[in-house]
Amino acid sequence: MKFDTRRAGILLHPTSLPSCAREDVERWLDFLQAAGVSVWQMLPLGIPLTGLSPYQCASAFAVNPAFFPGARADMRGFASWHKRQCHWLDDYARFMVIKDEQGGTPWTDWPPALRDRDAQTLIEFDAAHADALKAVMAGQYRAAMQGRQIRASAAERGIRLFGDMPIFVAHDSADVWARRDLFLLDDDGQPTVVTGVPPDYFSETGQRWGNPHYNWAAMQADGFSWWRARLRAHFEWFDMVRIDHFRGLAAAWTIPAHEPTAIHGEWIAAPGAALLQAIADEMGELPLVAEDLGIITPDVTALRHQFGLPGMAVLQFAFDHHADNPHKPENVHPDTVYYTGTHDNDTTLGWWQSLPGYVRHQVMQQLGISHPDALLDTMIDAVLESRAALAILPLQDVLHLGSEARMNTPGTDSGNWTWRFAWDALPPDLASRLLQQLQKAHRCETKTKP
Repeated sequence: MKFDTRRAGILLHPTSLPSCAREDVERWLDFLQAAGVSVWQMLPLGIPLTGLSPYQCASAFAVNPAFFPGARADMRGFASWHKRQCHWLDDYARFMVIKDEQGGTPWTDWPPALRDRDAQTLIEFDAAHADALKAVMAGQYRAAMQGRQIRASAAERGIRLFGDMPIFVAHDSADVWARRDLFLLDDDGQPTVVTGVPPDYFSETGQRWGNPHYNWAAMQADGFSWWRARLRAHFEWFDMVRIDHFRGLAAAWTIPAHEPTAIHGEWIAAPGAALLQAIADEMGELPLVAEDLGIITPDVTALRHQFGLPGMAVLQFAFDHHADNPHKPENVHPDTVYYTGTHDNDTTLGWWQSLPGYVRHQVMQQLGISHPDALLDTMIDAVLESRAALAILPLQDVLHLGSEARMNTPGTDSGNWTWRFAWDALPPDLASRLLQQLQKAHRCETKTKP
């Protein structure tokens, strides 16, 4: 999707729909169309390993079949689809079936022959578990066919699907088990260093994510084939994709595995330019968005600009006394996706309610409002009327919801990823009111119903 047209989108993960049933998806697309919204942004669609976080998943390629309850597909097309997907699908199916058989334990705790992928052992396992392996693969096939239909339904309404790709993959995943050579691991398969970010706005001890780091030398040696395949898989689902933690393609915070927090680490350079060039050589244009929030150094911005990728800005971060703050509406450039808040922020109402009085005064003064009741609509208008090519509103902000509707609190393990709305929470006139706002901001591009 080229960033040469003013568009508006809504951020809503499929798990936040009243259900993931096809009828609810179609009803949601109808709402977006009626409201003039032309982009639906989601969080990653992978299968959470523990808990519900879509950023720690069993595979960088597989999608969660739970998003597609009751999905059906003509299995006569399975063989040709499998031929295109077998580079990841076969090992993913093995991983899931073995994990189930081993009571969910991490792959590093499996019997050595399975842990280390002894060739004869895998042949025997495949023969003994053929039905279970086929069932896992069939679930992915049905999900893919359903996803294809949803994308077509969205396109018919002039709606683009905007996906999200975590930059790193989980250690206990099919990808790391199948390709240990692509990750920095010791002889037992354990990470020698892990991912995270240093102390920042969200956490005074930083965030220790725990994912293994890439063996970039090995990846670059074969032309980044794993990464190129991963992007191809995402673009079967989406019109554009956000690379979460884009700064990790310039340099990544590298924490010794024995460290309990992210405080002690160092920035290690990554070959992001070579990677993006390899992807561009294959795809042509790069319909990617760089998540460039947090500590951003000039090399990260230079990498984004080198490949013409839009970055991000968040209005909740705009309220300070620094005139050059990139999140202030007047400093937002067209090559930007502008948010009131993201899934990692509190809802805008919850954020406002948590502010001390003197900061609230500063916010109101900066927004030019005299009464707090005008805050939410004024902030939404500020994002919509900005120069950003794409303005994204979390549905929680559109509905004026408080902290009870927050999607995620970084650095915490409970109470996240569970919010969902009910249809009766959408006022009958919401679509028409939103349409008027988008028309006023010159962001209405969808094929609205007459």
